[in-house]
Amino acid sequence: MTHPTTHSASIANSTPTAKVRTLHAIIDPLCGWCYAAAPLLDAAAKAGFTIKLHGGGMLTGPRRKQIDANWCDYVMPHDLRIAELTGQPFGENYFDGLLRNTTVVLDSAPPIKAMLAVDAMGGDSLAYLHSVQLAHYRDGHCASDEGNLARLAAELGLDSISFAKHYAQDEDKLYEHIVESRALLNLIGTQGFPSMAIEDDDGNITAININRFYGQPAQWLSHLEAQFES
Repeated sequence: MTHPTTHSASIANSTPTAKVRTLHAIIDPLCGWCYAAAPLLDAAAKAGFTIKLHGGGMLTGPRRKQIDANWCDYVMPHDLRIAELTGQPFGENYFDGLLRNTTVVLDSAPPIKAMLAVDAMGGDSLAYLHSVQLAHYRDGHCASDEGNLARLAAELGLDSISFAKHYAQDEDKLYEHIVESRALLNLIGTQGFPSMAIEDDDGNITAININRFYGQPAQWLSHLEAQFES
């Protein structure tokens, strides 16, 4: 995980320097539209882009949300729209289980801490994020539950003891990361999640609009490639 003020380094060797094409993604694990953007991030990663994830902390501290009927009514139309646009799976255990479980408190801090732990271990934080999203929206396993987060890390082959150690990091580091992610939002002049930006070889970061590319990863990739060719 890279702080917003950190610039990508060139890869030096005896041959001409290879360009690092960096895509910054300011996301939240509990944001439905970030789940909608998962195929776009996957397409970019498979095409060789370096993906830098920044957890925005949408539901942290006083913004944590206990599920109730109003929340269910609020998010349901968005979820159905996401499924229609992108084909991202939403399961019965989510719609009829998790989304109606009024004992659940949605908190973005645990999954962001888990993403940071995976990254610190040298794991694939993007793959981990997507496994958390699928477990939440498809399988109904809450992304705020620490037991679920540890299980998903183990399923990706990460050592359970090491994950637990990194997860138990100083809370100040977590909130420093969130503050820096929100500073990146301000830097690129966007609001909300997901927001994305490209970084050139000189460290200049520029927002890139993804709204018209939901459900169209091939078109998105062509658009993204063009930004680095211009």
